[in-house]
Amino acid sequence: MISTISGGAKLAGVTGWPIAHSRSPRLHNYWLQQYGIDGAYVPLAIAPGDFEQAIRALPKLGFAGCNVTMPHKEAALQVVDQVDPAAKRIGAVNTIVVAEDGSLAGSNTDAFGFIQALHDGAPDLDLNTGAAVMVGAGGAAKAIAVALLDAGVPELIILNRTEARAHELAGSLDDDKITVLNWGQRSSCLGAANFLVNSTTQGMQGQPPLDLALDDLASGAVVMDAVYTPLLTPLLAGAKARGNHIVDGLGMLLHQARPGFAAWFGHEPVVDRGLREHVLADL
Repeated sequence: MISTISGGAKLAGVTGWPIAHSRSPRLHNYWLQQYGIDGAYVPLAIAPGDFEQAIRALPKLGFAGCNVTMPHKEAALQVVDQVDPAAKRIGAVNTIVVAEDGSLAGSNTDAFGFIQALHDGAPDLDLNTGAAVMVGAGGAAKAIAVALLDAGVPELIILNRTEARAHELAGSLDDDKITVLNWGQRSSCLGAANFLVNSTTQGMQGQPPLDLALDDLASGAVVMDAVYTPLLTPLLAGAKARGNHIVDGLGMLLHQARPGFAAWFGHEPVVDRGLREHVLADL
């Protein structure tokens, strides 16, 4: 295991504006230490007006690539030279890999991260046996919706306080398995669900809790929250108290990082208890 990096270290990072809050450096550098890789993963604070120029400079600076977070995910879709199918469907890029010829390949690993986290947290859940209910219609929601549709849910019910945004999301995915309900139906529709996920920031530290009564939710339904600060959100605490199986949002963050790390540093990383504890210590 190395403790310092050499002049030949492999480089990657994460770009956003701001970026100081990102847990990605802590996550990736843990893997680098664990696997004894000569490399570094650094935060890259890039203002929106400088984004394209900075990303285009990655090959010249010796970077193998980077992660992309807010507010650059949609802009990255237009900057990269190749885009994978998932990123096209989601409409955003969160991972960029510099190819040998210096071109930039963009992908989106959020759907992958979500479904892997769900498999880890609820391995007995069969998404094919009942409706999935998703609260929210933002960027995270689209990635989660793609993951759930690809996993074979028979119906995806989308709820959002602003109903027009839910219809916009449904229209962009153009799948007849999607049903949009109005906000007033958010509790009554839960009886048909075997999976419920919150993709909004409601329940995050500093935000009000999600306004959703779980009285009609089946006792066997699984509840997941994309929020991971706090790890046990009010939604998850309420679901756990009534006996539902719960999945926290940290796994999605950890698993979405795996494809990028493998591409940049040449080693397939593992999400395990040690990684979770390391990242949690900084939350």
